[in-house]
Amino acid sequence: MSDEELMWSVKKSEKILDTPIFDVEKRSEESATGIKGDYVVINATEWVTIIPVYQGNFVLVRQFRHGLGKITAEFPGGMCDAGEDPVESAYRELEEETGFKTGKMTVLGVCSPNPAIFSNSITVCLAEDLTPTNVQHLDHDEVLTYETVPIDEVINSFCEGEYTNAFMGTALALYLRHIKNAD
Repeated sequence: MSDEELMWSVKKSEKILDTPIFDVEKRSEESATGIKGDYVVINATEWVTIIPVYQGNFVLVRQFRHGLGKITAEFPGGMCDAGEDPVESAYRELEEETGFKTGKMTVLGVCSPNPAIFSNSITVCLAEDLTPTNVQHLDHDEVLTYETVPIDEVINSFCEGEYTNAFMGTALALYLRHIKNAD
């Protein structure tokens, strides 16, 4: 089957939910082969995840995650502000959440959080040459702390305990590819 035969077209679109973080759109679509159906798409702003490396450790944030109802340990990150470049967002989010400034920010990759339902992308950046300021600049609704954890401990413990964020797994894969290619 060709790519043209795999394509679908939107025939009708309706916003069915609008929240401060995302909106939900109901789309009536038709495949190139004539199949018709209604599908839901979540439209969110672009996201960033930052892998901060400091003295042989990752800098992680610990926070309560409402969807899971538990505390997780994960890489800092967040939403890009309107019109903000993802790399600019990465610099901002790193300093806001951890108080670290970085001398070197490298984009490791851009991927889709879940292309079945999300329309946005997430940019993963590596932050090196960190300088601690010891001052966080948290948003009004953020309650979190940060910690440094040995890199191998995080890699070997992923999907266990507090290290369960899937974006963190994606970021770890990109980090490991980067390290492998740097050799």
